[in-house]
Amino acid sequence: MLRLFLKEHAAFIVFQLLLVSFIMLLYWLDGFRNLDTAIYSFVISTLLVVTFLAARFIKRYRYYQKITAKPANMEHMLQREGRSPEQIQNDLYLHELYKLYQYEVQALYATQNRHLQFMNQWVHQMKTPLSVMQLLLQEEKELDKASVREEVERLKAGLDTVLMNARLDTFEQDMQIEKVSLRSMVTEMVTENKRLFISKRVYPQIDVDEKCSVFTDQKWMKFIIGQFLTNAVKYTFEPNKKVYISAVCEDDQALLTIRDEGIGIPSSDLGRVTKAFFTGENGRKTGESTGMGLYLANEVCGKLGHKLEIASEKGHGTTVSVMFYNQEAETQEENNDVSENR
Repeated sequence: MLRLFLKEHAAFIVFQLLLVSFIMLLYWLDGFRNLDTAIYSFVISTLLVVTFLAARFIKRYRYYQKITAKPANMEHMLQREGRSPEQIQNDLYLHELYKLYQYEVQALYATQNRHLQFMNQWVHQMKTPLSVMQLLLQEEKELDKASVREEVERLKAGLDTVLMNARLDTFEQDMQIEKVSLRSMVTEMVTENKRLFISKRVYPQIDVDEKCSVFTDQKWMKFIIGQFLTNAVKYTFEPNKKVYISAVCEDDQALLTIRDEGIGIPSSDLGRVTKAFFTGENGRKTGESTGMGLYLANEVCGKLGHKLEIASEKGHGTTVSVMFYNQEAETQEENNDVSENR
């Protein structure tokens, strides 16, 4: 501790020595050549400096003891040992720094725990289609290609979900905002899921103007629409029902709505369907829900600046809406950028 103290005050000690030497030189140049007076002045100055340093060392002794001791845990840094204004302010700074550290650690732990829990659920659920395909291959009769195709689609959907979940943490690096036709995006996703519609005997009805365009990330938005369509079909148990896909574009806003005629969401679950891993009553009925689809959709919408709303009544279907804001403003900004490039 003493060595640390001397290192901290080395500049002060050197400065005092130079100051005393300078004063002695002034006395000598002015004609006062009394050696006893010079020695007396030097001794008094030295005693005063030593007394000041000793008092400062005693005052800071507990602080030096704290920072030189080996900490047993992180809470060791929160002990308030400072007495001077600088030490007190340093303690306050360390407290605030520790709060930030705790927040970041908790956020990191929550993210890792979410990834681990999701991977465990995903691996467990992917075993089902693999087992079904294995049983189909073991049968002696001709292979049922339709059943195999259905299981492959389930595997593909699961892989897409886990990839999107992994990319969510680096969303900003993977985002690309562009002007996209809402109808073409919806039509493409309906086409990709046509086998699901046919197998469940549920029929899509699209009412989206071809002129309706929005500014969004096409890849992420297609994933979101795919989640909505999959849920709409999956939770429609009766055949010959419809999924209504419509969009309203006016002024600087666009509203995309997907409404199904399925079993609906109980009011007790409606406020929690966008929480991670929440499956609810409907998820337990099918046994296939990971509870991550709507969670990812809600997270992505928030990052893209869109607003996601879900309305439902048990037994009367579910309506999912995505509001796209500031379309006109973004169009103007894009036009300005094009003009500047020209």
